[in-house]
Amino acid sequence: MDKLSLTRRAFVTSASAFGLVGASGLALPYYSRANQRPAFTHGVQSGDVDATSGMVWTRTDRPARVMYEVSTTESFASATRLAPLDTSPASDYTVKRLLTDLASDQDIFYRMVAADLSDINAVSEPIIGRFRTAPSSKRDVRFAWSADTAGQGWGIDETGMKTYSTIAKHTPDFFLHSGDTIYADGALRDEVDLPGGGKWKNVVMLDGKRKVAETLDEYRDQWKYNMMDKHVLALSAICPTFYQWDDHEVLNNWSDSKDLSKDDRYKEKSIHVLAARAARAFHEMTTIRYEPSEPGRVYRKISHGPLLDVFFLDMRSYRGPNGANLDETLTPKSRMIGEEQSKWLKRELANSKATWKVIAADMPLSLVVWDDAAKKAGFEAVSNNDNGKPKGRELEFADVLRFIKTAGITNTVWLTADVHYTAAHYYNPDKAQFQDFNPFWEFVSGPIHAGTFGPNDLDMTFGPELKFIKAPTAEQGQNLPPSAGLQFFGLVDISGATEQLTVRLMDRDDNELYKVILDPVRSA
Repeated sequence: MDKLSLTRRAFVTSASAFGLVGASGLALPYYSRANQRPAFTHGVQSGDVDATSGMVWTRTDRPARVMYEVSTTESFASATRLAPLDTSPASDYTVKRLLTDLASDQDIFYRMVAADLSDINAVSEPIIGRFRTAPSSKRDVRFAWSADTAGQGWGIDETGMKTYSTIAKHTPDFFLHSGDTIYADGALRDEVDLPGGGKWKNVVMLDGKRKVAETLDEYRDQWKYNMMDKHVLALSAICPTFYQWDDHEVLNNWSDSKDLSKDDRYKEKSIHVLAARAARAFHEMTTIRYEPSEPGRVYRKISHGPLLDVFFLDMRSYRGPNGANLDETLTPKSRMIGEEQSKWLKRELANSKATWKVIAADMPLSLVVWDDAAKKAGFEAVSNNDNGKPKGRELEFADVLRFIKTAGITNTVWLTADVHYTAAHYYNPDKAQFQDFNPFWEFVSGPIHAGTFGPNDLDMTFGPELKFIKAPTAEQGQNLPPSAGLQFFGLVDISGATEQLTVRLMDRDDNELYKVILDPVRSA
């Protein structure tokens, strides 16, 4: 990793010289103000990178023709020029494309210049990003994961979203954002009184963040807000982000049956209208790939060389209503990921040749998450808090776990978030009510920049053993601000030499809180 790290750090320095961080949306760069040329407003992103391709994204301040160059060197010597793409108001001036025919295990630099469609000779300054393609051989792999950005009223203060920069110091191959990528239902105020005195000041604000998102433009503003943070921009410039979503991309604990009739914050009462607008903004503002068979699909597999496949679940779009979660049989009402996604997951796991199969789940398997936390009514996640045989949504995941065992699929690890603290769980069939599965680990991380909560109770249906936890104490209380320091991310390293997988749970000040090394099960 050392040579790669030096390359990436050098690139961060040069990218800053190009004004990448300056183009944060806080103010247009000097050249744009002076000459009224087009500008890139919210940096660059890359994502969904594999061995031969990767998505790239940017946004302009007006209708523009964006011209692309791709190179394997920072100097852009012998760069490949691609056909230009136009931005328009229809997609809020965003543009993304798939770079293809790339070499594996290669640093890829991409440079974009925008020309004003009304005055094609008015051309912007360039903007640059980089990523590294997945390897085709067994080399060391490192990635990070976390979740929950700008939640519970904690926006961009003077420090900013520091955990993003802490992650960048580790030069991961990619960053896995496990959901709650925005808080569309989380209106911000300029100042928040802190327990014990003092104030949290949201020094960066957008009008679209002062209320819950309802219109398409308001959902878009949630994304723009996050990209006004210098730490977010800096990580995005050098590291691909692999996105999945959970509830706050639309609104808290949403499902197809969400009732907003008594929620005075919303003039738009249809959850279907809100979810459609939110999904469009999600796909416009991120580097998630387009799936022709189901446009708008979030679940997918990304291969990262012979050591790693990542399976991204969508535990939101296909779920039945949040209720008692005690159904005795598996029906569309009791499902969480849906029949088609369940079939896809089994098929892709069975076909995977990678040593490690990471299942990226936006919600934990056994932590109790209430739909109505105040009344402790209904269930938002998988478990139903009865510590018994599988019922409700647990049936669907019992079926998946049984299949993994029966099909002889080895080396599965579950990574998740949602609960706003960090923990390590070892699932032991000897301790479980449902025992037809092989032992596995689940690691929880987050928030990356939101309120800290927890801890949650564990349901024992699948026999989770709590190996580590870091959450607020009773004395500290709930909804701690990011300045309290309890912001978390996870780091995963896979050794090319030994194929061991190491998980480290970290805090935003880069302290290692917990570490475990997992040996791969070798095929017979």
